[in-house]
Amino acid sequence: MSAERTPEPAIPGESGSSGPRRPGRGSRRRPRGKRRKALLVAAWTAAGIVAVGGTGVGYLYFKLNGNLTSVDIDQALGTDRPAKTDDGSENILVLGSDTRAGGNDKLGGGTDDGTARSDTAMIVHVHQGHRKASVVSIPRDTLIDRPECTDTDGAEHPAATGVMFNSAYATGGSACAVKTVEAISGLRMDHYLEVDFSGFQKLIDELGGVRITTTEDISDPDSHLDLKAGTHTLDGEQALGLVRTRHGVGDGSDLGRIQLQQAFVKALVDQVKDIGVLGNPKKLVDLADTATKTVTTDSGIGSVNSLMSFASGLKGISPAGMNMVTMPVVYDPADGNRVLVEKTKAQQVWTALKNDRAIPEAATEGTATGEAKDVVNAG
Repeated sequence: MSAERTPEPAIPGESGSSGPRRPGRGSRRRPRGKRRKALLVAAWTAAGIVAVGGTGVGYLYFKLNGNLTSVDIDQALGTDRPAKTDDGSENILVLGSDTRAGGNDKLGGGTDDGTARSDTAMIVHVHQGHRKASVVSIPRDTLIDRPECTDTDGAEHPAATGVMFNSAYATGGSACAVKTVEAISGLRMDHYLEVDFSGFQKLIDELGGVRITTTEDISDPDSHLDLKAGTHTLDGEQALGLVRTRHGVGDGSDLGRIQLQQAFVKALVDQVKDIGVLGNPKKLVDLADTATKTVTTDSGIGSVNSLMSFASGLKGISPAGMNMVTMPVVYDPADGNRVLVEKTKAQQVWTALKNDRAIPEAATEGTATGEAKDVVNAG
């Protein structure tokens, strides 16, 4: 089933990865406009839509609703999935791709070859009460066993062993990525969000930039980033460069880049709170228009009504209420550019989230983490 736009009646209100080392990786041309690059920004930006429902402008509501693109993950995955929880918590897969389609080749530094992989992947566990969140980043270079999956167009893809995590999206799109994450974690993904390179850049520009402080120089020609140590307000292009850089800081690994991404997300959440976006009607409308044009969601939140309800449950989460970790991994002895799941420690993470508990510090101690920690802080 292809992605859909769901109108409702108006109402008031880095590339450079060499791929898997063993057979099994597939690729497919993704439909135009349905491949996105994401960070947690999508979820918190969507929170701006909450206030729109109370403006009394039916036309605006209808317009925003028409902007949305959604995919029916539930139908593609069927019933053979982890059970839903009934404790008030939620799991959201925030996923991005390194597609070069639709003008993203200029931003991504490559050419459109018709394929895309998940460039960024985060499991966001919103705890009961929706005041805290645990965020688990999944390294794109993790070697995993991918389950068989059916994509949203109905095409079937056989299982594969020893393939990189980011190849799941390339093989079967969003549905295959969700199924792979559920197979790795044993957690049911309640929702799904994406945004592409250009969409991410537009969202940051619409917000007026994000203020961060770097503790050392960051320079990476591949991601068009050149920052001296100090405090900066990053525009969309600079922000995109920061969250994509691998070689500008630390050990040049994807694990180091994940640390930069997590620091940027916290700075972004803090920025949205400080600039009072929800109290500025024009900025709110412009931001909501941009957000609904650039995000792709699962069909469960694929309308402004449902997205409003979803976003309202996130707006109470502050940077202090976010615990961000990387899925426990170790370097692959056979290839230092790849990592393997540290199953014992990873299970501690999944068990904690399944029981809506905080992730224990012991779960991530002694695992591979890269070397970019504390390079970026909120400005």
